[in-house]
Amino acid sequence: MNPPARRRFLGIVAASSALALAPGFLRRAQAAIAPTRWQGVALGADAELRLYHPDRQAAEQLIDRALQELRRLEGVFSLYREDSALSVLNRQGYLADPPSDLVRLLSESRHYAELTGGLFDPSVQPLWRVYADHFAQTDASPDGPAQNDISRALQCVSYRSIQVDTQRIRLQPGMALTLNGIAQGYITDRVTDLFRNAGLERALVDMGEIRGLDASADATGWRVGLADPLSPDQILAQVPISNQALATSGGYGTPLDAAGRYSHLFDPLTGRARPLYRSVSVMASTATAADALSTAFSNMPLERTAALVRSLGVRAWMVLPDGRLIAQSAET
Repeated sequence: MNPPARRRFLGIVAASSALALAPGFLRRAQAAIAPTRWQGVALGADAELRLYHPDRQAAEQLIDRALQELRRLEGVFSLYREDSALSVLNRQGYLADPPSDLVRLLSESRHYAELTGGLFDPSVQPLWRVYADHFAQTDASPDGPAQNDISRALQCVSYRSIQVDTQRIRLQPGMALTLNGIAQGYITDRVTDLFRNAGLERALVDMGEIRGLDASADATGWRVGLADPLSPDQILAQVPISNQALATSGGYGTPLDAAGRYSHLFDPLTGRARPLYRSVSVMASTATAADALSTAFSNMPLERTAALVRSLGVRAWMVLPDGRLIAQSAET
C-alpha cells in the first residue's frame, strides 16, 4: 500500500535578503556559499535539504548520511510499510524490544497529549479506519459514518492505555497507533541533529516540517511561505525562520471524502473529523513540538491555543473557515 499524496503546506521562499548585508568578511563569505540541495520524498511528503558547506563533496556525504537516517526512521514509523516497527505493533498489539526511537517518540507523544488535554493522541488510528471504510463504499452517506461506529472506535482511543517501556510496548485490544501527527517533526529534528553533530553550521531541513540551523551570532535565516488553504498554490503569509522549526497541519491536504468535508485531523475526544480551522501553523524550538502542537491546535478553540502559545513561548497562525488569518504569539 502506498502512502497518499500530501499537499505542501509550507514553501521555502528564499534566503533572507538581510543575509547578504550582514557585516564582517566571514559572514559575507558564508552568505556567498551556494547550498548543496537534495529533493525527494519523506513519509509521503515532498522533502528538501539545503546544506551550506564550502566543500560540496563533504555536503553530499552529509546528505547521504541524512538519507540513511531518514530511511531507518521510516522503517520505524511508517504506516505504509508492513515491516515497520509501528505496523508490526499495530498488527500484533505488542512489540518486544522496541526501537529506542519508537519508545522516545511515544513518550513525547504522551507529553503533548497531556499538555493539550488529549487533543493530541497517537491512538486515533481506529477513527481513520472507520472514516476510510465508510467513504470507500460506493453509496456512502456524505454525512459520514454512523455515530455508533464512531463511538465504538472511540472506545479504542486513549493515549493512557498505551503501555511503553524499553522492553515492550503493549496496546489494548482494538487499539492501533499513528504517528503521522508528530513523526515528520521528529525526523526533521534527528536530521538537524545529525548535521549539527557533524559540525555543519548552516542548513535548512524540510521533511514536510521545516527547521533551520544557523550557528552564527547574527543568524538571519530564511523566509517560509504559508500556503493559502483556499488556493494552495498561493502564499498567504511569509514567516522568517532561523534557528526554529515550523510545522503546518491542514485538513485540505488529505481529505477523507470527495467533497473535502472530512479530514485526518480527528478530534480524539469526540471522533469529529472536521477541524476548526482550514490550517494551523506553529513555530517552536523543535519540529517535534511544532508538529504535535499544530495537530492538537486544529481542534482547539482560539482562547485555549492562545493560552498555550503564551505559556510555551511559541507562535501560531490559524486560517479560519472564512479564510481570515489569525496570528498568536507570547506577546499577544
